[in-house]
Parts: sequence; C-alpha cells; structure tokens
Amino acid sequence: MLYIFESELPESKSVNCSLRYIYGIGKFQSKLICKKAGLSLNYKTKNLKPKQKTLLIKIIKNLSLPISSDLKKIIALNNLRLTSIKSYKGLRKKNGLPIRGQRTHTNAKTARKKFI
Repeated sequence: MLYIFESELPESKSVNCSLRYIYGIGKFQSKLICKKAGLSLNYKTKNLKPKQKTLLIKIIKNLSLPISSDLKKIIALNNLRLTSIKSYKGLRKKNGLPIRGQRTHTNAKTARKKFI
C-alpha cells in the first residue's frame, strides 16, 4: 500500500482513481495531477516508481490545496463560526437537520432521529 498525506491508496486501482482517496482531491484535481505528472489515466498505482511517487507528492504540494487534516480543520472552524454567530445554517447544523432547504416533513427522517 502507498501512503500519501495520511491516506492509504489502493494499489489495484489506477492512479487517477486512487488519488481520490486523499481527502480534498476529487475527479478534476486527480486528472490534473496525473496530467502534470505525465501519467496515463489508466496507469496502476502498483506500477509507480519511487521517482513518480515523489513527483506526485511535489505536484500536490505545489497546487497548495487544503488536504486531509488541514481541510477538516478549515471545515470545523467554519462550522464553529456559523454556530457561534447563531446563523440559520449554524443552528440547523447544530440540531442535525438539513441545512440547504430540503424537505423534512417526509424526508430526512434519519437526520431528525437524534432529537425526537
């Protein structure tokens, strides 16, 4: 197994797919990283050479994306800020209810279970 940025990447999948296991990297970013590294989208993770692994890490660092623990910290601080100013979104988040206007009369039963 390959470990990059606190994430375990599966060796049986392609590099494009396995990069998505890193928290904060999606489909577009993984394609961009593979393109910058000069790797095919079908290239398997188990076939990566040590130079290619270090190149991937350098490319991800140069993109200056918030990844894994940094991104989780940013999200947690944003949620804390919303609850501290007692905004509508913050109160809904605190109560475990849907935030973006979804219906709660018939849907979102699992979201409401902890307060019934």
